[in-house]
Amino acid sequence: NTEKTSRTAHPDDSVVLVSGVPVGGGHFAVMAGPCSVESRTQVCDIALAVKAAGATLLRGGAFKARTSPYAFQGLELEGLSYLQAAREVSGLPIVSEILSPLQVELFAATVDLIQIGARNMQNVELLREVGRIKTPVLLKRGLASTVAEWLLAAETILAQGNPNVILCERGIRTFENATRNTLDISAIPAVKRLSHLPVLVDPSHASGLAWMVPSLSLAAAAAGADGLLIEVHDNPDLALCDGAQSLTPEEFGALMGKLRTLLEIR
Repeated sequence: NTEKTSRTAHPDDSVVLVSGVPVGGGHFAVMAGPCSVESRTQVCDIALAVKAAGATLLRGGAFKARTSPYAFQGLELEGLSYLQAAREVSGLPIVSEILSPLQVELFAATVDLIQIGARNMQNVELLREVGRIKTPVLLKRGLASTVAEWLLAAETILAQGNPNVILCERGIRTFENATRNTLDISAIPAVKRLSHLPVLVDPSHASGLAWMVPSLSLAAAAAGADGLLIEVHDNPDLALCDGAQSLTPEEFGALMGKLRTLLEIR
């Protein structure tokens, strides 16, 4: 039962406002920034660079859900404070990933868009807690979740009273190992036919390969996505997290130029 996410209940595209920035309903949003916040200077510099290139929101990880317990886990509260500083200097609303229901009050007070990562897509308690507030939520598709399961996760949030949900396709696990995950482009038109919620694509996590991000970004836009979530780092070779999939600010700027051309004819 997806009565709140379905087109039947809500025929028109929803537009989710993230601190004044519209997402969906013809408003294409680009959320860009580092996988992990590493320092105040780093995230502030990247925020100014991606804004200059045309990004509408700043993404950055403070609390990191890493596959290995020995990998960099993020700066946590310090990282959140640096993101807030970057918001002040750039004017960009910030999106960051939450890991626990216990963090909902903290995130509601500090970030503009709460990201629920793929590993937590079916964390029902977390979904219910973010559903009880009004802060917009970016819900990523699970590693091996069907479109139906993804929409039911969104339904869980909406059922608690929070209508501000944005979906994000970030690649699913298949037998293919040429890329980190397999970007399911077909999920974009499928979800948009079934649901009124905005749908974004994260080509960085889908591929794990920076050189592939521009092509996948353009493909997502051509398929009707409402926006993108792109990782940008000023020195990917030295990044503490996912440098191999991060664009440099210059590469991001070149991609934004191509995107603008494509969106004009979409």
